Amino acid sequence: MRLATIGYERAALPEVIAKLEGAGVELVIDVRAVAASRRAGFSKTMFAASLDEAGIGYVHLRDLGTPKEGRLAARAGRIDEMHAVYQGQLAKPEAQLALDQAIELAEARPVALLCYEADAKDCHRRIVADLIRGRTGCEVVDL
Repeated sequence: MRLATIGYERAALPEVIAKLEGAGVELVIDVRAVAASRRAGFSKTMFAASLDEAGIGYVHLRDLGTPKEGRLAARAGRIDEMHAVYQGQLAKPEAQLALDQAIELAEARPVALLCYEADAKDCHRRIVADLIRGRTGCEVVDL
């Protein structure tokens, strides 16, 4: 099993879709707390429609997103603080249920975790990917 992650910070929508297609991704798991974006094409409804046109499914697991204070810390470059805030989010039962759902989806077909940050090491999606890897033994690839 292989799990991909992707951030759209420095990429246009066609580039993101091409990377997903090239990696054989069949489903994008959006792990943003708020699936809205100032970047053209990346708000939930439009993004899901664009993925659908490319034959890629979409699911938004809001409970795997970073709370506002974590997002603010990340934007300010305080990655350790963002990680600490995110650990609090992961302790919530709804986040654990969403993680279980992400694992089920990843075991069923090729998926990619999507968030904003270009570099996965600066993003909570790395934490989610590492948790999935720990429970499934999958390979994680950052697109």
